[in-house]
Amino acid sequence: MKSLAAASIAAMALATPAHAAEPPGWPAFRAMFQEMVETDSSYASGDCTVLVNKTAARMKAAGFPAENLHIFVPEGAPRAGNLVAVLPGKDPKAKAVLMLGHIDVVNAFRQDWTRDPYVLVEENGEFYGRGVSDMKAQDAIYADNMVRYHAEGLKPRRTIKMALTCGEEPSPFVNGAAWLAQHPRELIDAGIAVTEGGGGDLDDQGKKLAVTVMAAEKATTNFTLEVTGPGGHSSKPRPENPITILSEALVKLGALPFPTEFNAFSRAYFEAVAPQVDAETGAAMRKVLVDPTDAAATAIVNRSMSRRAMVRTTCIPTLIEGGHASNAQPQRVRATVNCRLLPGQSVTAVQSAMEKAVADPRVKFSAPPPPTIPRPEISPLTPQIMDPIRAVAAKVYPGVPVTPMQETFGTDSTRLIAVGIPTFGFSALFRGDDAGNIHGLNEHVSVQSVMEGREFLYRLIKAYADQK
Repeated sequence: MKSLAAASIAAMALATPAHAAEPPGWPAFRAMFQEMVETDSSYASGDCTVLVNKTAARMKAAGFPAENLHIFVPEGAPRAGNLVAVLPGKDPKAKAVLMLGHIDVVNAFRQDWTRDPYVLVEENGEFYGRGVSDMKAQDAIYADNMVRYHAEGLKPRRTIKMALTCGEEPSPFVNGAAWLAQHPRELIDAGIAVTEGGGGDLDDQGKKLAVTVMAAEKATTNFTLEVTGPGGHSSKPRPENPITILSEALVKLGALPFPTEFNAFSRAYFEAVAPQVDAETGAAMRKVLVDPTDAAATAIVNRSMSRRAMVRTTCIPTLIEGGHASNAQPQRVRATVNCRLLPGQSVTAVQSAMEKAVADPRVKFSAPPPPTIPRPEISPLTPQIMDPIRAVAAKVYPGVPVTPMQETFGTDSTRLIAVGIPTFGFSALFRGDDAGNIHGLNEHVSVQSVMEGREFLYRLIKAYADQK
């Protein structure tokens, strides 16, 4: 079996187009990236523990000390393994630098994809596969960094750590970041931690618009909408059908216009990007900064999925279930509506807005109770965080502005911030408006973006590790 696997990998390598400007160490990095993508770590059919064992084995084979690799599998969760790697620093009093990444992925169904989601495909300058953008490219860069630093004999002032964790995506997997924050806490303790979020924005022609650093993120809440009825034989239709009622409610929610709202970070992003985009879009971005209610300008800004989502709360139906037989009127139908709330917005206010838009007492709304512990904000983007990013960006992406931004999703950063580890989001990967269609079909990220992001994060983590 090992021989067959080796032959298969060799054949795929021969079939992969070569790049004229492959950076040093690229084949070893690509092999690590490929193994991560091709090891299914979704909850439905995969296993995080298998993946962390493979990654640890690959790092050991590359010379990384086995005693500095630690695998943790939470009790009662055999598929939810996590890997922590440590590169000791010279100053025991200096707080460490931590690279945090989740290795679990959203489920993917082969019948819907153009390519097998669990095979890394390189095609027309793009990598395709589940997790290539969210976030196994970044995970592979982290592991590759640790191997490279050790091979170079790097002795940084601060200890460098890596935590690859399971359970960030919604699933019954145990959340590894939260688990590590409570169990071997000292092993991941750090003075600065970087995770997913931000990176860089590309326009439709591939122009780099800005290097982006996640300074704020949205909170996630799932609302359940339910309609019930007495049911009955389908040959004798009742005037009120729960499926029809719920469908009408969802159409109304689709038209619900949550207002444009800026905070300091989304405002900074708009100010930085407006001069980089086309004249019409740039003018519209400047107008909404002055008047967020300008309908014409908002319509132009909203052509971008990312910018539209950045400056408002969003709610969309993501799951629907109902009925009990093809020849029976439905007795119960439910929909899950996933909302991404701007920082500081209350669940109660969002539910009230949705109920007002639906205006139908037959549709029952419910939401999970608010957390007993307030959700922590992203750590402040201090000069200690931003200065190294600006310095590396000036060398890797000269002329491209660096800006904080409001991310459209949530990350595991809050798990670490809650226990006192300053954490922010920066992937160093440039992506287009669809962000590589994360969580969707044919997820992708450009090969060039991964090459450049690998170099950026390699330099950035070294810079953090040598900070005083």
